[in-house]
Amino acid sequence: MTDTKTIFITGGASGIGREVAKHFAQRGWFVGLADVNMKGMEETAAMLPPGMTSTHMLDVRSRQQWTTALEAFAEKTGGKLHVLFNNAGVGIGGLLEEHTEDDIEKLIDINFKGVVYGAHIGHKYLKATPGSCLLNTSSASGIYGSAGLSVYSATKFAVRGLSEALDIEWGPDNIRVRALLPSFIDTPLLDGPVARTNQSSRDSVTAAGLEIAPVAIVAEAAWNAVHDAKNVHSYVGPTARKLAFAAKWMPGSIRKRGGIMARKRHGD
Repeated sequence: MTDTKTIFITGGASGIGREVAKHFAQRGWFVGLADVNMKGMEETAAMLPPGMTSTHMLDVRSRQQWTTALEAFAEKTGGKLHVLFNNAGVGIGGLLEEHTEDDIEKLIDINFKGVVYGAHIGHKYLKATPGSCLLNTSSASGIYGSAGLSVYSATKFAVRGLSEALDIEWGPDNIRVRALLPSFIDTPLLDGPVARTNQSSRDSVTAAGLEIAPVAIVAEAAWNAVHDAKNVHSYVGPTARKLAFAAKWMPGSIRKRGGIMARKRHGD
């Protein structure tokens, strides 16, 4: 694999992870798929060119599983890791007081601690691969705090901040760090629950009149972000770009809209 570039993708069994895997594999990259869903990973692998993928069982909450998965991947690539894509995540909506303890721990442990573990354990492989990139999936909810998604939003703010800090820290190691901030994307994550309701996040997004963008646009954004020498953040989808603009120039309008939505949830 002397000339073959490599990418390791968490959450590779479906959604954004699957689309990014297809996008990079079609361009000649060797793809490592990591997930807790082995059946989904096998389905993704079947969509990729023969001999261009490996699969790794990985719960991103486990440092030991991270270590094992990256060691196994490195054995197949001669130690090369051009891109580590920290993409695995969960979505649980609802007001903070409606969340269970398990909801909160799951959101923080998967969406943020899992990203930190991947960065911490993956650093030595990225450092050993000239011109490498750590790519993290944040969210449009990491642009401005989202009412009804407070804990989820906080984890995505944390991923955004981590990405900004590590891009500076790891500059001397010739490692770029990039963050994707997608808006509402048509993936299984939108089918996640809203706490104490029988609604999914997809239902809430549709009811709010917001668009759901196709997952293919994130794959292209991931490719562009990896090859972007300047920008840490990539805003993906119309809602993300509008929100980034409003957060900078019209923060009051975001707070007003968020307050209206919160009052509706409370029944006021």
